[in-house]
Amino acid sequence: MADNVLKIRPFEARDKAEVVRLWMEAFPNDPPRNEPLSVIRRKLEMQRELFLIGESNGAVVATLLGGYDGFRGWVYHLAVSATHRRKGYGRQMMLEAEDLLRRMGCPKLNIQVRAHNQEVVAFYKRMGYDVEDHISMGRLLSTE
Repeated sequence: MADNVLKIRPFEARDKAEVVRLWMEAFPNDPPRNEPLSVIRRKLEMQRELFLIGESNGAVVATLLGGYDGFRGWVYHLAVSATHRRKGYGRQMMLEAEDLLRRMGCPKLNIQVRAHNQEVVAFYKRMGYDVEDHISMGRLLSTE
């Protein structure tokens, strides 16, 4: 497979170690509740078809977690390996997620981005996403 070709497919058990490695690289300051093995386990229990892997030359170079609750769709953990950025892989992963969610009947896709991460905000703006005037609130329900 050429270096610039991305194969997008659902997560498989054999991907676990590479996904953990990628997330540790891409999200080094994630809180403990986002420990990769726990996130993987929980995601595989819910809409596992929205756990996407981007593969290039046999290696996991991108991931995306999606969700749809019947009202809105969400994307989490879009990650592209630092050595594979600026090749359009993030865009390809998002377009695949949008297509899957659209086919599920999802009318709108939401994304949360940490406010300080302006590079990622710019990426989503280039894809046609708007910054909306909302306050994001959360409450920890479990320590796992």
